[in-house]
Amino acid sequence: MTHGRKRLSTVLTAAAALAATLAISLVPMSPTFAEPDIDEVQGRVDRLYHQAEEAQERWHDANLELSELKRDLAALQADQRRQEEQLELVQDEVEQSVVRQYEGESLTAVGEVVVSDDPSALLGQLTTMSAYNDLQADLFDDYAVELKALQIRKQATSKRTSEVAAVEAQMAKEKKAVDAKLAEAKELLARLKEEERQAILSRGTSRIIPSTVPASGRAAVAVRTALAQVGDSYVYGAMGPDAFDCSGLTMYAWGAAGVGLPHSSSAQFGSGPRIAASALQPGDLVFYYSPISHVGMYIGNGLIVHAANPGTDVVVSGLYSMPYVGAVRPG
Repeated sequence: MTHGRKRLSTVLTAAAALAATLAISLVPMSPTFAEPDIDEVQGRVDRLYHQAEEAQERWHDANLELSELKRDLAALQADQRRQEEQLELVQDEVEQSVVRQYEGESLTAVGEVVVSDDPSALLGQLTTMSAYNDLQADLFDDYAVELKALQIRKQATSKRTSEVAAVEAQMAKEKKAVDAKLAEAKELLARLKEEERQAILSRGTSRIIPSTVPASGRAAVAVRTALAQVGDSYVYGAMGPDAFDCSGLTMYAWGAAGVGLPHSSSAQFGSGPRIAASALQPGDLVFYYSPISHVGMYIGNGLIVHAANPGTDVVVSGLYSMPYVGAVRPG
């Protein structure tokens, strides 16, 4: 009996221990969330803003290409219309010549040719008609040449139309990328406390406008105009007067000085002679990243004014606050 009681006691002890373990495991745990690492968030936000700007600048490049393609397409379409009119004139002459050749005879075959809506079919029928030998050879040659010219123009127009559609699809893709990257950056920033968020957004920037900038002529106008926008909003695709993206700001500022620039940082890199960093003067455009996706304006003393990003807006920053590529002097 003693051994039985010991075994029972052991079993009861083990059961109690198991019950206690189960009870602990079933107690609901309060959810814990790790505080976001500020440096990590800062790095991710910077990358997202840059990726969004890259997509926006690719959109600008595609838009410039689209404008050129549309101008080319309009010219091709006008040329095609002129060629169609020329072909109709020659076709009328051919038809009248055929009718004259068959005057007084059955016009059944001739009628089929004359009413043909297909210029190529007409050309094929003419080559098989016995009356061809009586047609003026140069008239037939004129028709063949005009028809070939029209076909070439139609092919060119069709090609440009396809290219326009492809560029428009690419622009839609880039716009979607901009929106996605910007939304992700906003979501990251929303997790931070206000003071932490402002510390990230204002890093390496200043809204203080230099009191004097040594510039003259058109460069002075461009610099004054750019500095007057400090504090304005950064908006992708904007080019003033109250909101800008990077190439929109430089385009707006130099536009006030009477110098036209394209709305694209990479295109602006070809807007003037290249300038060494050691020879920079206020008003020069400075470019960043590879491939180029950001532009600012040099204002002297190792500083630039630029539309930085949606969190920072238009600010003054150091010349080498981003990966520097080169500079040009517009005007």
